[in-house]
Amino acid sequence: MAYLLIRHKVADFAKWEPLYEGHRSARDAAGLKDRLVLRGLDNPNEIVLLFEVGDVIKARTFAASPSLKAAMEKAGVVDKPDVYFLQ
Repeated sequence: MAYLLIRHKVADFAKWEPLYEGHRSARDAAGLKDRLVLRGLDNPNEIVLLFEVGDVIKARTFAASPSLKAAMEKAGVVDKPDVYFLQ
């Protein structure tokens, strides 16, 4: 089983969350299954996302896509995301 872990900070979690949920169809198409959405205890605008990966090639393509970058910018991601593929 493979996983994708992403960590990033957002300007405002309350504004980020509905945009994240609205991008679900793109995650589904990339073979990603949401497992966890976590927020930092010290900084609730620091987000850690864990996905189960059904197809590593599709997931890597999605993670590097300009459409994901645009969606993250629109949602208020304020730093460079850390992206890890794990097993």
